[in-house]
Amino acid sequence: MAELPAADETFSPAALERGRLLFASECEFFAGAMTMAQLPLARGPEVAFAGRSNVGKSSLINALTGRKALARVSNTPGRTQQLNFFDLGRGKLTLVDLPGYGYSSVGKAKAAAWTETTRAFLKGRPELRRVCLLVDGRHGLKPGDEDIMKLLDKSAVIYQVVLTKADKIKPAELERVKTETAATLSRHVAAHPVIRVTSSEDGTGIPELRAELAALGEGPL
Repeated sequence: MAELPAADETFSPAALERGRLLFASECEFFAGAMTMAQLPLARGPEVAFAGRSNVGKSSLINALTGRKALARVSNTPGRTQQLNFFDLGRGKLTLVDLPGYGYSSVGKAKAAAWTETTRAFLKGRPELRRVCLLVDGRHGLKPGDEDIMKLLDKSAVIYQVVLTKADKIKPAELERVKTETAATLSRHVAAHPVIRVTSSEDGTGIPELRAELAALGEGPL
């Protein structure tokens, strides 16, 4: 098992380089699912990206992999309407881009179908190593975020809050949001204690998140 840093301890240069190399390797879309029947067989350890619509999931996946259009980016909330699976490093790690919650521009019936599939995936996927719960750094946790956190607590799935859009908020305000978020996470049993602060625009926190996720693909938790 790869060694992960505790709390806000920094990663070693070697760990950062392993993360860089993994996320620079081949990454391809291999499946999309709107129903449980469409979920693909796992190719290896999986990391899922969850969050409210328009929080920046697709932008973060593109930034991590160094690609501009691997995951579809849109300014219209609710455009990701299925679970999208990406094979990174030929089976070393699977990245799963989940549909956003809290808003959808699709019909209620279709939205309900993929919301049910997402919840079922989060509750019953043995290969799921971690869920990155993306939260807009300008606003902090919202009620929908806490609903997902409670679901993951019950399912014993480890999740880690990743604050996004750090470039769009002043440092003092960002620190306040981070402190408030940490206080909430302390009350959730499956929450990872380390909060990652990121920006897909200027690259803040991207190398560290790569290193952390790469370590998850190197062995069991």
